[in-house]
Amino acid sequence: MKGRPVSLRIYALICLLLASSGVAAGLPELIDKIRPGVVGVGTSYPPRQPNVKGDRVVYLATGFVVGDGRHIITNAHVTGLTLDSENNQTLAVFSGRGVQATAHPATIVRKDEEHDLVLLQIQGSKLPALQLGDSNAVREGQDIAFTGFPLGMALGLYPVTHRGTVSAIAPAAPPSAHSDKLNSVKIKRMRSGFEAFQLDATAYPGNSGSPVFELTGGRVIGVVNSVVVKETRETMLARPSGITYAIPAKYIQPLLDGVVSPAR
Repeated sequence: MKGRPVSLRIYALICLLLASSGVAAGLPELIDKIRPGVVGVGTSYPPRQPNVKGDRVVYLATGFVVGDGRHIITNAHVTGLTLDSENNQTLAVFSGRGVQATAHPATIVRKDEEHDLVLLQIQGSKLPALQLGDSNAVREGQDIAFTGFPLGMALGLYPVTHRGTVSAIAPAAPPSAHSDKLNSVKIKRMRSGFEAFQLDATAYPGNSGSPVFELTGGRVIGVVNSVVVKETRETMLARPSGITYAIPAKYIQPLLDGVVSPAR
């Protein structure tokens, strides 16, 4: 009987240590925490626009909320389209869940072409912001997850979460099977010393801009950027590559400095 209180104290100490390290939090709990801050990025026309034919909403990618709840991070390349200004087509961010998504008109605040990141600002109510983690502390072999809309939200806003591993920290240029596939942009990136996370995980085109988060608290450590496609573009959905690249989250902070107030 004398040893029982000691055992209970040790058990309580172990539980406390697990809770403080984030190990006790399971992935379902993290997804519940992350999901409200993950949004769709696309374009929209004003309601009842008479001159618009076809879909009024075009989904482009995934994004996530940062800072004060009115700013969004996504990939810069998805915002490079030409808008139909004659019919008041605007860049938009979509929040909510299911088919009843809420559209928030958005504008570009800052863009980082080198790291393919862009900061958007939305109108309307604040959305739940995600916390940024320390991407400098990421190690090869670390388990991660990312949440987004892999098929372009064709069925509505239903976030999908994938688990994976940081398989390498390597130059931000997907490897090419042939030398003629190396263009000037890839060569410039390889020489610049800019490194990205190579993930052992499957992503799809709609996952561009998805937040990559650590499993010990849900802090964002990267942004899904591109998928290495081994075959043609047409077969990408049927046979996607298992290699995905993510931009380290440390490149997000310069976009926020002096513009976005921390979340309160």
